[in-house]
Amino acid sequence: MSNRVGYLGPGGSWTHQACLDLFGGDELVPLEVSRLFEDYTSGCIDHACVPVTTSVVGVTPYLDFVLNLPDVVVVAEYPKMLGYSLLASPGTKLEDIRRVTAHPVALEEVKPWLDLKMPTVQRIPAVTGGDAARSVAESGDKALASMGPRIGGEIYGLISLADGIEEGPHNVTRWWVLGREMPVATGDDKTALLAEVSDNQLSSLLSTMSAAELQIMSIYERPSKKTLDTHRYLLEIKGHAQDRNVATFLAANDAIRALGSYARKY
Repeated sequence: MSNRVGYLGPGGSWTHQACLDLFGGDELVPLEVSRLFEDYTSGCIDHACVPVTTSVVGVTPYLDFVLNLPDVVVVAEYPKMLGYSLLASPGTKLEDIRRVTAHPVALEEVKPWLDLKMPTVQRIPAVTGGDAARSVAESGDKALASMGPRIGGEIYGLISLADGIEEGPHNVTRWWVLGREMPVATGDDKTALLAEVSDNQLSSLLSTMSAAELQIMSIYERPSKKTLDTHRYLLEIKGHAQDRNVATFLAANDAIRALGSYARKY
C-alpha cells in the first residue's frame, strides 16, 4: 500500500531526518514549501511532515501554512533534540570559513556557538538545511560552510568540522505529521484546536474551556491578517477529540476547529 510522505526538500534537512526516523527511507518525497501543501491538499501525497515549533524560537514559519489549510488532520507529533554539524567541502579547515549558510531558524539556534567560536563569519539564510548543504557542495568554495544535520554531508559529499553544536534539551524541534484520518485514542493524547477571536473574546474563550474541564497545554498566537485586535490561537489541550468532555465542548462551539488528535510525545 502506498504511503508517500512529503517533506521540505531538498534532501539533507532536519525534516528529511525526521521522516527517516518516522517512516524509513521508502517513498519520501522532497518538495518546495508551497508544493508540499498543494500536494497534501490534492492528495498527491499521503502524509506531510512539517516543523511547527522549536524550543529556541517558538513557532516556525510553516505553522501558518498548516493553519491556512482548509482541511487538515494532524495525526502525530515528533519532537527531536537537535545537534548541528558544521559542514564544508573536503579539505576545508575551520580557519578557511568566512561564510556560514543555514535555515533562519537554525541560524538562531546555533547563534551562541557562532558568536563564541566564529564571531566574524557572515551568516546567510537558506531555504532549508538541505538547500544549504547542497549550495556548499555545488560551490566548491572552501570559504563557505553550512549548518545542519550530518545527513546533509552524507548526501552531498561534505565533511563535518564540528558536531553536536548547540545540542541539548534546550534545542528541540517538534514536527507535525499531517494525514487523512484521526488516529484512535491512546489514553495519553493531545488535541490541537484553532480559534479566531478578538481581544475582548479571549478571556471568555478561556473561561469556557476551563468550565468544560479542558486542560490547556500550550497556546500560540498567530495574526488573523484581518484586524489588529483579532487573532488566531492554536490551543493544544490534553485528551482526544473523541473524549467525552472534548467532544461535548466542540459540539457546543462549532466556530472552534479541531485540527487533529495525536499521541503525546512530550
